[in-house]
Amino acid sequence: MATETTAPQADLPAIAARAKAAGRRLGALSSGQKDAALERMADALEARAADIIAENAKDVEQARASDVSSALVDRLLLDESVIAGMAKGVRDIATLPDPVGIVDTGWTLPNGLKVTKNRIPLGVIAVIYESRPNVTSDTAALALKSGNAIILRGSSMAARSNRIIVDVLLGALGESDVPTDAVQLLGTDRGDLERLIGMEGEIDLVIPRGGEGLKKFLGEHSRIPVIYAASGNCHVYVHEDADLDMAAGITMNAKTQRPGVCNAAETLLVHRNVAAEFLPRIGKELIDAGVELRVSEDAAGFMDGLETTPATEDDFANEFLDLILAVGVVDSVGEATDHISRYGSGHSEAIVTSTLVPASQFEAGIDSACVYINASTRFTDGGEFGMGAEVANSTQKLHARGPVGLAELTTYQYLVIGDGHLR
Repeated sequence: MATETTAPQADLPAIAARAKAAGRRLGALSSGQKDAALERMADALEARAADIIAENAKDVEQARASDVSSALVDRLLLDESVIAGMAKGVRDIATLPDPVGIVDTGWTLPNGLKVTKNRIPLGVIAVIYESRPNVTSDTAALALKSGNAIILRGSSMAARSNRIIVDVLLGALGESDVPTDAVQLLGTDRGDLERLIGMEGEIDLVIPRGGEGLKKFLGEHSRIPVIYAASGNCHVYVHEDADLDMAAGITMNAKTQRPGVCNAAETLLVHRNVAAEFLPRIGKELIDAGVELRVSEDAAGFMDGLETTPATEDDFANEFLDLILAVGVVDSVGEATDHISRYGSGHSEAIVTSTLVPASQFEAGIDSACVYINASTRFTDGGEFGMGAEVANSTQKLHARGPVGLAELTTYQYLVIGDGHLR
């Protein structure tokens, strides 16, 4: 986790109480009222783009002066196109069906009682995230649409960016029917984080967006349920019957299109029967794109003349978030899925194949949130999945898995209607 500031501690009980009250008011709003507020938020982001970029530039300058990696700077940077994308994401959420009040199922008992299972908001959500200020507007919009109040806690690296974005959003909410206490931003004091995750009964759910360090910290200290959305050690496996042109395109996209995000590929596995043909080709393309290759002893035997580094055990378990790729050779689908099971983080895995049997074997052998057949892992994203945006990508199995969107921010309540029934 990033080093945090020692700013004065926040009045967390008061913040949580205001959020809880705002959540109750949100639950009573109509879909139209919430959507109108979202439209105002999107308009405000566009109208204040110059102010947001100016504050973000200060964060970026400080990050570069601190020798932060280029991949992290890329995650931090906001420009007009990114802000336009943020506004579009908010508008996309406004167009989605409201999950609150949806009836999942219903039935009538033999005694005449009518039972329905209805979607309701979770209540108050705390989102803890590192370095990506666009998360601020994405998560605030998703929380609002799903009827939840949200407490945001970003990193010190993006403190100015997060603050201006929240100020812009609150200005828009002040002109709507949504209470402004529905969106609140904490400072970056480490003590506030520790107290926040101990507020059992006041906060209903914690969602982290960060690395394994943040995940471990929350696992050890949080008294509130956590949806874990931590590392993305994603894999691309090229089967022996793959279309190698397709395999090259998918590999390059998964690794180089945006290497500093959780759905970028970190390991390439190639079937031995096509390694002699594919590895020299893809190795050169990756190196030409600036990727450092860390290769197994087997893979190195197929890559003579290319500049590579011997892979260690840690390399295959690492989420690089950079232009670095681990490369291995396997003899079967089963060996590929065994490798992924051993080293992967349960995020997103892809197979490139021309036939159904290996695709089915790969799908059955992978225990990750998302499995891709002949497509890049870079599609694991709420916006790409048609969910408007996402709070995070969950790598756990309970309640929410994969992109966490509107439906995953609700729970359910049983409504039972009788006519004087007694047991």
